[in-house]
Amino acid sequence: MKRLLFAFLLAGYTFTINAQDNMAKDPVKKIEVTGSAEMEIVPDEIYFSISLKEYFKDEKNQKDKVTIDVLEKQLIAAVIKAGFPRDNLTIKAITGYRNWTGKKKPLYFLESKRYVLKMNNLYKSDVILDEVDDKGIEFVNIDHVDHSQIKDYRKEIKIKALQAAKEKATYLLESINEKVGDILMIEELDDQFYAPQPMMMSNVRMMKAGGDAAPMEDSSLEYQKIKLSYKMKAAFKIK
Repeated sequence: MKRLLFAFLLAGYTFTINAQDNMAKDPVKKIEVTGSAEMEIVPDEIYFSISLKEYFKDEKNQKDKVTIDVLEKQLIAAVIKAGFPRDNLTIKAITGYRNWTGKKKPLYFLESKRYVLKMNNLYKSDVILDEVDDKGIEFVNIDHVDHSQIKDYRKEIKIKALQAAKEKATYLLESINEKVGDILMIEELDDQFYAPQPMMMSNVRMMKAGGDAAPMEDSSLEYQKIKLSYKMKAAFKIK
């Protein structure tokens, strides 16, 4: 039994020595580099947030409540009138507030709904807000922005990052009279997607109630661009 165990150990030792000898005789010369690339794109999808809230026409006596259903129908009709498909409007959140009397008896309950409308033209928001009851609009803002071809742009920038890695390896090796060989390894290091929200626009009516808000005047409003940034690590043989 001892002789058999010794034979196995000897075989393993011999194999290790042979492998190390082969690596020493024919080492793989390689270079590892990192390439990066960036791209900024103008968003073509704007997600406009609109919050509607129930209210009383007679606030003092809490009578004649304008319900959320009435306000929602106004909003849907306004969205269609502005030329957007009904499916572009979705509900993001539903909240409510109940006022209680000192006798633990509910006085009234007011519901609010927050909607998000997918748009490609923000200036039509003015048309939409004009069609909805002023007092029923709680607030509006930009929820977020995106681009319809973002996946294609991501592929493009990753390719550019990998190409940058090969270009770097090429000029580094040329500086020492060497050449780039076959690819050995590719690794993604960073996958960054930065889409800042545009600033809240003071000329879009944040609260129409009272009729003090002014219509949009500046038609040259610009958004911060979506920034894509990627890094790719690659290893190449040295010829």
